[in-house]
Amino acid sequence: MITGEIKNKIDGIWTTLWTDGNTNPLTNIEQLTYLLFIKGLDERELRKENEATFLGLEYKGIFSKMPDDFNELQKEHWPKMRWTQFKQLPSEEMHLVMVNTIFPFIKTLGGKEDSAFSKYMKDASFLINKPATLQKVVTALDSIPMEDRDTQGDIYEYLLSKLQTSGTNGQFRTPRHIINMIVELMKPTPEDTIIDPAMGSAGFIVSASEYLRKNHQDLFLVQGLKEHFHNTMFYGNDMDITMLRIGAMNMMLHGVDAPNIEYRDSLSEDNNETEKYTLVLANPPFKGSLDYESVSNDLLKVAKTKKTELLFLSLILRILKPGGRAAVIVPEGVLFGSSNAHKAIRKEIIDKNKLEAIISMPSGVFKPYAGVSTAIIIFTKTGTGGTDNIWFYDMKTDGYSLDDKRTPLEANDIGDIIARFSNLQDEIERKRTEQSFFVPVDEIREQGYDLSINKYKEIEYEEVTYASPNEILNKINDLEKDIQMGLKELEGLFNANL
Repeated sequence: MITGEIKNKIDGIWTTLWTDGNTNPLTNIEQLTYLLFIKGLDERELRKENEATFLGLEYKGIFSKMPDDFNELQKEHWPKMRWTQFKQLPSEEMHLVMVNTIFPFIKTLGGKEDSAFSKYMKDASFLINKPATLQKVVTALDSIPMEDRDTQGDIYEYLLSKLQTSGTNGQFRTPRHIINMIVELMKPTPEDTIIDPAMGSAGFIVSASEYLRKNHQDLFLVQGLKEHFHNTMFYGNDMDITMLRIGAMNMMLHGVDAPNIEYRDSLSEDNNETEKYTLVLANPPFKGSLDYESVSNDLLKVAKTKKTELLFLSLILRILKPGGRAAVIVPEGVLFGSSNAHKAIRKEIIDKNKLEAIISMPSGVFKPYAGVSTAIIIFTKTGTGGTDNIWFYDMKTDGYSLDDKRTPLEANDIGDIIARFSNLQDEIERKRTEQSFFVPVDEIREQGYDLSINKYKEIEYEEVTYASPNEILNKINDLEKDIQMGLKELEGLFNANL
């Protein structure tokens, strides 16, 4: 989480944009993302240049060669392009360099015309029209330390929290530390093909790419795996062009050259993907109901429903390869809902595939944007069953208070969840009075496929012995006598002083 000082700086940037006439929250986020991208791009290039100098190697980066198609004005601007020079320019010149040179340049960075970056940046526009406003924003952004990638992510999340639509469309609401926890639980491999079918700002696939960089550095030494990482490993769908741009920039800043990001309604007939991916990481939107006509018939075969959270589970089962794994955040109602559709999707996952874990999260995890209770459901697609014992974990805290302030706390279950899930053999003997435990699949079937942790968790009650009513009354009378004696003593002291 970011500090109050950084929040105040971001609030100041937001106020600057707002008071200067930029009143659309999503547009403001998009414009700030462009500036963060430019800043991050320069920082990334500086790191690579310094590493190359240290190793005595030649490095040809983004800023090594001026594009051949630059006009005379752009050629004049070329030495001022990088953030380290750009941020020092007078306001009028800064705006001129941005509009005429920097912004057209970054729109071409995706390389191929059909790349995700080029495709979604093609129609992008820079809309901070006042030079003084641009200079204020650039100066403020430059004063915020963003070398740490976690801090970058937290700043970005805080920006997204400014959206008036936050918590309504569910599009941006997965906290970074929850995303990282899920990725740690699933442990992506260099051979995986990963998708988030409702990607928003690409948080899950960015985190997966970072996990692989940290834990599988050797993949970049194998040509086939390196090419897979950059070109065919990461996929994401969204229905918001702005979020696709933001996601594409996010992936590029995190070193993925050509992520497969598509403008697509994942639930529609237009999405005919089947058995394509080995890992799904998702927090699908819980935006209520859709018309049957707009939903792919294949998804309705599993559970005829209009509820998006159930339809996304059907979709995930369809797009996973046999043996593919999924970790999905669902509203708690998915676990115990009594409708035919709710039961059908749970039955499909349990009886025809392998349900592995249910991690119940407290309702405050998504505050201040939403108070809905949620859970993480983890399963493997088999098509032939395989569910035996299901692991339940009752998360009490994620390291932050569960009110709207989300103040950092020492108590945090995330490390414990990862450790226990990574060593499930040690969980077998745990009692149901503990924070995690196994439940046999036959018992879950007997309970109508109910996956609510409270259905199976046992609570130990300590016997408390109370005094008899007569004893309590006698104590009250004794206290009353003591009070009366004390009052008489005070009265005597008062009269003596008169």
